[in-house]
Amino acid sequence: MNNPGLSARKAGIFRLLSSRSPNRKATDYWPRTTGFFKMKKKFTYDYPRPAVTVDVVIVTREKEPRVLLIRRKHPPFAGMWAIPGGFVDMEETLEAAARRELFEETGVRTSRLQQLHTFGDPGRDPRGRVISVVYLAQVDPGKLKPVAADDAAEVAWHGLSHPPPLAFDHAHILACARKRLKKPLTK
Repeated sequence: MNNPGLSARKAGIFRLLSSRSPNRKATDYWPRTTGFFKMKKKFTYDYPRPAVTVDVVIVTREKEPRVLLIRRKHPPFAGMWAIPGGFVDMEETLEAAARRELFEETGVRTSRLQQLHTFGDPGRDPRGRVISVVYLAQVDPGKLKPVAADDAAEVAWHGLSHPPPLAFDHAHILACARKRLKKPLTK
């Protein structure tokens, strides 16, 4: 049986895809990977939407591992230690956001990141509903020169087993990282 509605829908999507101009930027379309919805169109929803953040747990390859933490410059939790991270921009992948935030706050780049866990308890951030995708990397600390920047007032290495009091739910995140590090990281 031929469905004329389905054929019309396919033709409409084909027109959208084939009309994509090479002069338009990738950010003119949403989602970026599919490329046929323009971002200029405003969408509204009848339900609230959470914000998405990324955090990066950087741990040293040492007998007594250390973790790289930042001292927060701005509220909430100004002055407290935290895992480097921040909000995901609309046009970037989660891993790209993690790499960007890590570099912006610490000046550190790492070649290998592995997704550790997703944290989304409703009360984890006083600014509102925030879901964080956390990445993990093991590094040689002698090859890094962390420098505080962006919204980090300070950056320093701390013992992974006994970190200072942490902002948000970052103590829980580090507990998850310690548990994960008991198993070798996959390549």
